[in-house]
This record gives sequence, structure tokens and C-alpha cells, in this order.
Amino acid sequence: MAKGSTSTGKILGLALIVVGIGLAIWGYQLSQSVGSQITEALTGAERDRVMMFYIGGVASFVVGVYLAIKK
Repeated sequence: MAKGSTSTGKILGLALIVVGIGLAIWGYQLSQSVGSQITEALTGAERDRVMMFYIGGVASFVVGVYLAIKK
């Protein structure tokens, strides 16, 4: 691979890490909202939207780490 594409991959990886952390924090904030806590108290389950933020955050973080450390 050309050197330019390697640095582009690292930059993209770092951006995905930041996005992943942001999505996880956003999901946590949503889970602490009054509506989410009422739903969880009544049904015993997290809301789907919160889970999607967590899953998206973890997936983005993992792909970002892979791209950032790939040689």
C-alpha cells in the first residue's frame, strides 16, 4: 500500500474511535433520561434506541482501533 493511504487509514481510525466514544456517551445520557428510566422500570428492558447507540459506539470504536494500529 502507498504511504498516503496508511496515514489516511490512521486518521480515519482515530475519527472512528472518537465517534464510538461519543455514541457510547450519548447512549448513556439517553439511558439516564426520565422516559428511559420509566420504560426500564415498567418493562425491565433498555430501550432499543439506547442499545443501538451502545452497539454503534462499540462497533465504531473497535473498527477505529483496528484501523489505527494496522500497519
